Amino acid sequence: MKIEAIKTLGELKNAEYKSRSIKDELRDNLIEKIKNKTTVFEGVHGYENTVIPELERAILSKHNINFLGLRGQAKTRLARLMLNLLDEYIPVVEGSEINDDPLQPISRYAIELIKEKGDNTPITWMHRSERFAEKLATPDVTVADIIGDVDPIKAANLKLSYADDRVIHYGMIPRANRCIFVINELPDLQARIQVALFNILQEGDIQIRGFKLRLPLDMQFIFTANPEDYTNRGSIVTPLKDRIGSQILTHYPTDIETAKAITQQEAKSDARQKESIHVPELAKDLLEQIVFEARESDFIDEKSGVSARLSITAFENLLSTAELRSLKSGDEKTTVRLSDFLGIIPAITGKVELVYEGEQEGAAQVAYNLIGEAVKSLFPEFFPEIEKLRKEGDEGPYDAIVSWFFNTSEGFELLDDLRDKEYKALLNAVSPLDDLLGEHQPKISKEESYFVKEFVLWALVEYKLLSKHRFTEGIQFKDPYGSFISGI
Repeated sequence: MKIEAIKTLGELKNAEYKSRSIKDELRDNLIEKIKNKTTVFEGVHGYENTVIPELERAILSKHNINFLGLRGQAKTRLARLMLNLLDEYIPVVEGSEINDDPLQPISRYAIELIKEKGDNTPITWMHRSERFAEKLATPDVTVADIIGDVDPIKAANLKLSYADDRVIHYGMIPRANRCIFVINELPDLQARIQVALFNILQEGDIQIRGFKLRLPLDMQFIFTANPEDYTNRGSIVTPLKDRIGSQILTHYPTDIETAKAITQQEAKSDARQKESIHVPELAKDLLEQIVFEARESDFIDEKSGVSARLSITAFENLLSTAELRSLKSGDEKTTVRLSDFLGIIPAITGKVELVYEGEQEGAAQVAYNLIGEAVKSLFPEFFPEIEKLRKEGDEGPYDAIVSWFFNTSEGFELLDDLRDKEYKALLNAVSPLDDLLGEHQPKISKEESYFVKEFVLWALVEYKLLSKHRFTEGIQFKDPYGSFISGI
């Protein structure tokens, strides 16, 4: 249909245009995409067998939807992606405040205009990108904001009595007629405001200052809520919850590969960073493992959740830490080092809610410990498990490395501002590391081997085979008793 040629109601009728409700649009277009095996929710990872099938069932059932989940679980993203299931353009009566369908007008303005002009009624076309409205529920939201109120200025300008419904100023919901309307953090909405949504969801009635208007609004409602809010800040009142067709539980990624895909997709890195900074795969795995450790940590409030945004901002900080180091040292290109992970601590501390014990420990120390825990958790996936070797009493593949540090009384220092050449030379000096990698990670590339070597040193510290001391300019590694002997 060439919408450019259709500018009046008569032309729309001649084109045999058929009106559909928004829920029918979503349903019909979803069916078509499923039959054509087209990806409906592009860019959403980890929900293929859980959330997305439930969402598709809700759309097929023509339900209003509530996404229930912790922060950073793509609830709003899913709602916005539903725009792709709408028709590209729909006709609207020109000048209508509430996007009246020319074939099924509901406002007084549209009905009277069509009655006056008939087939010559002018129409405009509304793109799907304009059919999305979003409101964050906050305690200061009023009925006037979302539904409407009497406008005294309009009454004065039009010289109308307050008894005339033309003095009504419509709120966000009526103005989002024929659109997807999202209310984020629904439990934060005051109970009296939630009550005002009852008739809209069930009957299509809106009530404004004594006016009872029969406006059968055509809308797809989507709500989001955090389980924590049910006890901390409010709740969804039962009658409203009863009128929401499907409640869908969201979740965090369950494996590192999915989490990596999300981070790499969402992280905003400068093009120059991509060209000049190499990020080893192990570094990407470690970054995601830190987030997994945070979600299991006794110091972090699990009810609050650990958002996927933590790994995204942490990755951006990691690149910037490596970039800053290379700018100061003069290296044109560099590879991320494990010591660069200390630069992600500000991204962690700002995104986790600590329990009392965590507050006592300190946010920065909790974040620092998470890096060590992540190293310890990933280590057995690449090298023999140290705890198992200890139980069996066998000589381990790490004895030569520990002996090297016993024989290096002055310690082994990795300064933060080392140039790449000096950094590599220092790690190459620990010759037992080459033997370990040659035996257990023979396929590792030369470029990534240095990160793995530093990873081994950090892991041996976590298993108490070496000691590590952080000082102003860098990190010092010693034998496990070094810190006692030197008095550090």
